[in-house]
Amino acid sequence: MITEEMARACSAEMERTRRLDPGLLEAVHELGWFKLFVPEELGGRMLALPEALEVFEEAARLDGNLGWLVTIGSGGGMFAAYMEPEVARELFSPRAAVVAGSGAPSGVARKIEGGYTVTGSWKYCSGSSYATLFTANCRIAYGEAEADEEAPIRSFVFLPEQVEIVPDWNAFGLRATESHTMRVDRIFVPEERTFDLGEQKGFRDYAIYRYPFLPFAETSFAAMALGLARHFLDEASGLAEANKAGWEAAQAHRYPFVRQRIDRMETEWAQARDTFYRAVRESWDQVEHGGTLTEEAQRLVGQISKQAARTAVGCAGELFPYLGMHAVMEDTTINRIWRDLHTVAHHVLLVSFEEEKG
Repeated sequence: MITEEMARACSAEMERTRRLDPGLLEAVHELGWFKLFVPEELGGRMLALPEALEVFEEAARLDGNLGWLVTIGSGGGMFAAYMEPEVARELFSPRAAVVAGSGAPSGVARKIEGGYTVTGSWKYCSGSSYATLFTANCRIAYGEAEADEEAPIRSFVFLPEQVEIVPDWNAFGLRATESHTMRVDRIFVPEERTFDLGEQKGFRDYAIYRYPFLPFAETSFAAMALGLARHFLDEASGLAEANKAGWEAAQAHRYPFVRQRIDRMETEWAQARDTFYRAVRESWDQVEHGGTLTEEAQRLVGQISKQAARTAVGCAGELFPYLGMHAVMEDTTINRIWRDLHTVAHHVLLVSFEEEKG
């Protein structure tokens, strides 16, 4: 179990060291939080999507870095279904198994006998220091030909000893996620450690592997944003109560003004959360019972996920100016939550590039 006291006691030090606390990492392994989507026969927990999203939300409420790493690390379990079952068993069965990697096709794999020779560089590989396997996408080159933009894309598994980590993650939030660049140079990857995300190889009875990847990712990040916003609201409320006497002495109307806004943001957050989980459960029930999600249904889940993230950021933004100079100091909890929340919500899958209707 990871308690609030345990997580919060580590947060400031993780901010300084830019690494996940070893005790928290061990607790995550003990809870199986990196294996939420790994088949039970491989030692995984295999939760239903709505239950897993609640884990992501709770982890993010405890600490943003923890929430991000659990979300990204557990998401890698989705790849187990696309590998040959015996390969998936080898890679995912160890207790500490966890994936880091990238979906960008920023590598080239040249086909040779028995496998591929791979060279490439991939940014934003969260959990890079403790991952037991890395995944990445490459464009395929054959013979002497170069791989161009039309070349087919395939996914590859690298072992830690094959990967060079370039420590370049320097964002203003989620500082302890070690979302560094990974690099490989002419390494050999056997055919069995490659896979095609359009070709499921096993574990077909699990509904999560039939749930479309885009709404899966969108809902995962939205749940995190909701968890961080919950932490922000709790911290803001605590600050208001701690400063009530001083605020009332200096400006009689300040405390009730801030309290009223906190209460209003609490209501907006709760409504957004209810709408989000209702949409997720409806889509999950459809897939779990053998149906498929239409493009329109997927679009709706994505739209509601983006709205949940906007509400999460909006709640924090509405309150931030009223919390005093304490809130702008980087070493305070409220400031760290604000930065982590904005970093999560900056993910391209939570940003809409279309004009909102209505």
